[in-house]
Amino acid sequence: MNKKAYFGEFGGAFVPEVLRPALTELTQVWQDAKKDKKFWAEFHELATTYSCRPTPLTFCANISQKLGGAKIFLKREDLNQTGAHKFNNVLGQALLAKRLGKKRLIAETGAGQHGVATATIAAKFGFECTIFMGAVDVARQRPNVFWMEKLGAKVIPVESGTRRLKDAVAEAYRDWTGSVETTHYLLGSALGPAPFPEIVRDFQSIVGAEVRQEFLRKFKKLPDYLVACVGGGSNAIGLFHPFLKDTKVKLIGVEAGGRSKKLGENAVRLGMQPHAPIGVFEGFRGEFLQDAYGNLAPTHSISAGLDHPGVGPEHSFLAQTGRAEYVAAHDAEVLAAAQFLMQNEGIIPALESSHALAHAFKIAPKLKNKSIVVNLSGRGDKDIFIYARALRDQNWKEFLRAEFNSL
Repeated sequence: MNKKAYFGEFGGAFVPEVLRPALTELTQVWQDAKKDKKFWAEFHELATTYSCRPTPLTFCANISQKLGGAKIFLKREDLNQTGAHKFNNVLGQALLAKRLGKKRLIAETGAGQHGVATATIAAKFGFECTIFMGAVDVARQRPNVFWMEKLGAKVIPVESGTRRLKDAVAEAYRDWTGSVETTHYLLGSALGPAPFPEIVRDFQSIVGAEVRQEFLRKFKKLPDYLVACVGGGSNAIGLFHPFLKDTKVKLIGVEAGGRSKKLGENAVRLGMQPHAPIGVFEGFRGEFLQDAYGNLAPTHSISAGLDHPGVGPEHSFLAQTGRAEYVAAHDAEVLAAAQFLMQNEGIIPALESSHALAHAFKIAPKLKNKSIVVNLSGRGDKDIFIYARALRDQNWKEFLRAEFNSL
């Protein structure tokens, strides 16, 4: 067993033989790139000039005062290129794809932010691009589908299975199996077969590194709490990783509590006892929501990006060792937290990020003189249809009716 491919007992690479050469090649190119100063110089140059890094750390003065406990800060990944943390990993993997000599990028997407980011970098670097997206997510994240297509990507709605993210992942793997010589699968989260969890984590660690640097510069100390939403887990592991050795910094990942605790009504893998059962799916050994027959179970979240049945292997390891805590936020709490941020700080969050906000707002009153950094992993433009429907906005309904009638 290659121990470098695992986080404790989680991880590995369980893929068809046809993909093993591609993973071996990717691993070698990644190992070479990690030691190449020119590679990182190009990455950081583009991150600065094209992706607007570093993103700011924003103090929520109004909310902190209203809650009367901890000081709450937001790491503003919503201001990153394409409106989410996703671009950090996409930029890095696109540079690796260039080194590999690939001509085409494929990706899976749920909320659409990874898809938009992939389509954007494909346009920038001249890759052909195909995005797989569950048909349910295509319907509820239509603004992102529109932009992917305008950026030149081919968006394929996946009608199989539950028609959500896990089914988009399955279709992406099928495509990659048949096109591996010319195609790089730009996997969007910190899961899948090795070396993807490490690659995604290391590119996303720019988030935590910036938080660490900025907090030390301003306050001469580290934050007390880091909070991030967890679907596959890329934005959370990117925030957490630079702080893993700082044991006084508490790490909290927030999963999708959905509508209820019933299987199929949420996407809670680590924030329950016992954890979701261990299985081998999507190329790695991890914890997955499963039905009585060992199949991936259906899930639900008000957000399109957190309803995945599996979670990244490093998160499972951090939960098992106790280094990080994992909890869940329910749909109603998420909506309330999003509105609270909008109305008190003038910031519109993605529904995924609002899970982290919900938990931060819940614990803040009890943490007097403590500091909480929430990774605001994305902006809420993409969620306008979900927000409008959930909040029953009559004016929006009338606007859509008028637009439809004008066609």
